[in-house]
Amino acid sequence: MSHPMLDAKLAAIRPLAEAICARLETEISKLGFPPRESRPRPLPDLAHYHSETDPYSGEETLVGTWTNARGYRIGGLKFHGNGSFYAEFDVAEPHPTDRRWFVESVTAWGQGTEIKAEPQLIPALE
Repeated sequence: MSHPMLDAKLAAIRPLAEAICARLETEISKLGFPPRESRPRPLPDLAHYHSETDPYSGEETLVGTWTNARGYRIGGLKFHGNGSFYAEFDVAEPHPTDRRWFVESVTAWGQGTEIKAEPQLIPALE
């Protein structure tokens, strides 16, 4: 079922959401992961959206959640009322070029059109 207010908010943030998702994919690619059809992708249209009130600021936050084929959460986007945002997307695979590391996820954050991003690495099991 469509919600006009939510649809309007999604349309307004769509260009930024696309830029954030492209940045997440760039971070995954920079790590050396080859493109694979079987790997989920962080695409704005694949997220499920809802609105919630930020408990700290009291402002409205638009929240998108990605799930895998089994319905498990694999990432999300948050667009805060003050113009800041945060996104994370699970990779959950060994680093493709440095076996000392396991790639937990990639994250992106910023304000307005400024996007920062980085991988979340943890030491691999020996």
